[in-house]
Amino acid sequence: MDHDARALGFRGFARSFFALPCPDPEWRLSPSTGLTRRHWAAYADDLLLAADRYRSPAGARLNLPGATSAWGMTSDGLEGFARTFLLAAFRRRGNPEGEASELYSRYIDGLVAGTRTIGKDDGESWPIIGRIGRHGQPMVESASIALGLHLTKSDSWDQLAAAEQDRLEDWLREALRHEPSSNNWYLFPTTVAGFLESVGRGDDETAWAIERGISLLDQWYRGDGWYSDGDGEAYDHYVGWALHFYPMIHAQLRGDSELLERLGDRLTEFIRSFALTFDRNGAPLHMGRSLTYRTAALASIAVGAASGHTPLSAGGSRYLLSNTLTYFAGKPSRSDGIFTLGFEGPHAASLQWYTGPAGPYWASKGFYALTLPETHPVWTSQEAVPAFEQTDVILPLASIGLLIQRTAADGLVRVHNHGSDHLKPHEADAGGPDPLYARFSYSTRTGPTELHNPPDNWIQVEFENTWSVRRRIHRGASGDNWVSSWHAPRFPTNAPYDASPYSDAGPVLPSVRIESVTATSGALEVHLHRLVNVPPGSPLRLTSWSIAAESPAEISSEARALQVSVTSLRPDRAPLSSLLAGLQGWDSAELVSAPAGTAFGRWAVLPRLTGTARAGQIYASAATLTSEPLQVVGPSPTVHATGARVSIDWPDAPTTEIDFDQLFT
Repeated sequence: MDHDARALGFRGFARSFFALPCPDPEWRLSPSTGLTRRHWAAYADDLLLAADRYRSPAGARLNLPGATSAWGMTSDGLEGFARTFLLAAFRRRGNPEGEASELYSRYIDGLVAGTRTIGKDDGESWPIIGRIGRHGQPMVESASIALGLHLTKSDSWDQLAAAEQDRLEDWLREALRHEPSSNNWYLFPTTVAGFLESVGRGDDETAWAIERGISLLDQWYRGDGWYSDGDGEAYDHYVGWALHFYPMIHAQLRGDSELLERLGDRLTEFIRSFALTFDRNGAPLHMGRSLTYRTAALASIAVGAASGHTPLSAGGSRYLLSNTLTYFAGKPSRSDGIFTLGFEGPHAASLQWYTGPAGPYWASKGFYALTLPETHPVWTSQEAVPAFEQTDVILPLASIGLLIQRTAADGLVRVHNHGSDHLKPHEADAGGPDPLYARFSYSTRTGPTELHNPPDNWIQVEFENTWSVRRRIHRGASGDNWVSSWHAPRFPTNAPYDASPYSDAGPVLPSVRIESVTATSGALEVHLHRLVNVPPGSPLRLTSWSIAAESPAEISSEARALQVSVTSLRPDRAPLSSLLAGLQGWDSAELVSAPAGTAFGRWAVLPRLTGTARAGQIYASAATLTSEPLQVVGPSPTVHATGARVSIDWPDAPTTEIDFDQLFT
């Protein structure tokens, strides 16, 4: 990182402070970001002080400004308390000193006030923990409170009177007695039970919650360090900020060396590939739900550094942590000191229906490294850029059907998705698509377009005036630089209006499928598709990367024959180009707009190819997403097909051979 870039990044970080002055940069120890433990602690204190303005009189709730969530204002107030309490506990565990240290006593007061009359309809009492659904959200928050207590027992639990401890236990125990959501939620009762056992309140109920949680975790392990978020195939940031986070800390606090070693080996393998998904500019991969949690994406990196279960050096871990904190701090991720609802800044389409005003404060998980004292190597080692930033990387993860592609020239990361669909095995392969999971590709500088805008990174066939969607993904084989899958195209119809979030089952074509391969080299991609049993003459269309800006004036484009490109010329960031070229089977190319934009801009444009279904045809296209000039990326690869066999000749890499009959028989 050059001097101007690092100085600009630090200035953005410094400007984000609301209540406190930002410490001066420390370029000797942190030559890339200027951030040390002092900066992390100051930023945590700043977050806590800003949020504290919205504390209820007795301290049991933080009623942050914003629209009420689906769970109601009482649950939102608990969420504000619990998620900031977790940050305060990390801060307290690592060093009790600091500008916001006096706030910790207000959280202890809140523990007492919130559990004095559990379930009462007043301004302080916490809601009862129920089953997943209308009354289930408090179960999520119970894990943050239990973990905060576990990390600071002498300063929190031990300061309570016996009757106060009993009431707090009564509230927490309800997390063990109700049905969680069938995913990472099962680790919330595990975390609660681990705390209760640590204070001498364990029994058969706590033992079962722990055994059940760890058993399910083992069932969800898929290999290469990755878990699925529940049954099925769901791979996103929940793997790091929940499925590694809670069990690893549980094992460490419990002193369970066997469990710690087993889970720690998985965490090491996970970080080996997951660390590759962070952009050189600090951005995490924009894929999956709950991305408004922002720095929570750093949770596994911090836990790995704290436990020693990581392939990264201490300085390499701090570089990733500080680089991502700088990225988000330099964006409009806070307003009046409070986290905005969105990704870089406010963005409604980035939110899930369950997101409330305090939802983004799960970002606290990324601050777990603050539990480490200032003498820990993570804080004393010189910040070091990982070696993988110096070279192009192509890494297929065969066990989960993802392919990581990052380029050294611009630091940009793309992940090609042939395995993650976020569907449970018992769920129907029908209905509308999920833009956060179903797209073929995701990156660190583009976001999926909104549900009712033209979809990016997508192939569709039209039948009876309805365009198909990709829902359940059937993972196929992988090679050194390619990955494959197939899906049955579904034809949902939105009801009662075109832009409705609900969809009805539309036409059904039995035995129809689309077989797909993504192959990569450098910044280049080739996408191959074969249609099976699709009615001849059916219209087809395929899109690539969306380019977002604040207005059409910040977009330039070029189209010729079967190639179209679009470039962002925004003054606030590096240029970004998307190119799509039809290599075989496609008839025309065009640009289409996405007026709802993405998380990276309020308006977007994407390239699209069109064609028609023909028996035995393999459709080939080349795509590029880059911050380098397109002429520097080089010419498109060439594709030669003979029947089901395809050869991809790259400009600067060995030929890739694909045989569709072998892959999909």
